[in-house]
Amino acid sequence: MADPQGFLNTRERELPARRPVPVRIRDWKEVYEEQELGQLQRQAGRCMDCGIPFCHSGCPLGNLIPEWNNFAWKGDWSDAIERLHATNNFPEFTGRLCPAPCETACVLGINQPAVTIKQVEVTTIERAFEEGLVTPLPPERLSGKTVAVVGSGPAGLAAAQQLTRAGHTVAVFERADKPGGLLRYGIPEFKMEKSVLDRRLEQMSAEGTRFRNGMNVGVDITGRQLRDRYDAVVLALGATVPRDLDAPGRQLGGIHQAMDFLPQGNRAALGEHVEDQILATGKHVVVIGGGDTGADCIGTSHRQGAASVTSLEIMPQPGEDRPSGQPWPTYPMLYRVASAHEEGGERIYAVSTTEFVGDDDGNVAALRLTEVEFLDGRPTPKPGTEREIPAQLVLFAMGFLGPQGSGVLEQLGVDLDERSNVRRDKNFMSSVPGVFVAGDAGRGQSLIVWAIAEGRAAAAGVDAWLTGSSSLPRPIAPTDRPLTV
Repeated sequence: MADPQGFLNTRERELPARRPVPVRIRDWKEVYEEQELGQLQRQAGRCMDCGIPFCHSGCPLGNLIPEWNNFAWKGDWSDAIERLHATNNFPEFTGRLCPAPCETACVLGINQPAVTIKQVEVTTIERAFEEGLVTPLPPERLSGKTVAVVGSGPAGLAAAQQLTRAGHTVAVFERADKPGGLLRYGIPEFKMEKSVLDRRLEQMSAEGTRFRNGMNVGVDITGRQLRDRYDAVVLALGATVPRDLDAPGRQLGGIHQAMDFLPQGNRAALGEHVEDQILATGKHVVVIGGGDTGADCIGTSHRQGAASVTSLEIMPQPGEDRPSGQPWPTYPMLYRVASAHEEGGERIYAVSTTEFVGDDDGNVAALRLTEVEFLDGRPTPKPGTEREIPAQLVLFAMGFLGPQGSGVLEQLGVDLDERSNVRRDKNFMSSVPGVFVAGDAGRGQSLIVWAIAEGRAAAAGVDAWLTGSSSLPRPIAPTDRPLTV
């Protein structure tokens, strides 16, 4: 283990400070300041190396958390990154973007603040990059087999890197002009600067992975053409069909999906010209949906100079203590304050939108809502609680329903399950031989750690199908469901 008395001598949980709000909302840089290394190592030393490390049950990747905590405490960054990369292709992504279900499963968290696992993870990979410990790992020999990966989000990138390292020739197809999927155009710069993504893509290119950007599979190249040109296909399309809100006035101008707003904001933050950009500048912004995507909309709106930002959530406000029905080591529903919430605005819980009110020009001007209570598990309006709030820009951040059914999925003829996701077997193969699926396209909307885990597992399935066996790790099966999220 790390420090045998670490959890006794260092009882407080310490994280890096966030930059002051008035400073950080004036730029798009990441919000956290650098943490003093000694403080970080003391936090790593709090890890007890439990006989049964429940943090493993919280992590779909099966990260060897006690092991790299120990190495981080000792300052042995070479061994720390070796243990971290053994299970996770992209710890620089998860260390910034994952909600850290491993921490809510930490044994120390039963009666003390949990180990700062996520911060140790991101510090380990950053130290590794600084010290030149992250280098390309091209295959020793090529298999002669070719694989097309459709989609360059975390699932697609993980599958591509694993298959490239196994010796297959891999091409990643991305319909946007640059690879990364939601990592590039969905995640705001203040949560993860795109230089973090680009340096990993450089490593993958050096290993031999080929990127085909600006290729809309299903339009620019058909599913049939993919099957004819490649020995296997991995569908990592994500769940891109957004949930909508069919309320009176929905047709008014100024009402948009979050994934129409955020990619434009990301491009503009990187200095790109965006034609007819959706802007929050000077407007009363209402974000419907209280998850991570909603928080991203809030932070982006602040940086664009919104007049006000209001977040609406149909569920009641969670408490600050773990509910009795969500005991350790499960992931509890708690009241959490993201950096974007800290920057201002109002959060309103247990309300439902009843109507969008327009102005004379056909644009949204206000939003009518009512308070709700849950009866028999369903939100029911409370009479006499109707009210109106100003809204010149409304953003839907209510989640996603599944992958786009038309296009390549129809062309390939894959079967869908009852939730409109691509059906797959225990090896992540769809109903069409040689066509595999990983990430949200098969699982439904989920976390980045599940996407990477599925990409790694699907790669093992592809490798075994192409060669008869595989030595690639297979962390999960398609039927696995999170223990904590």
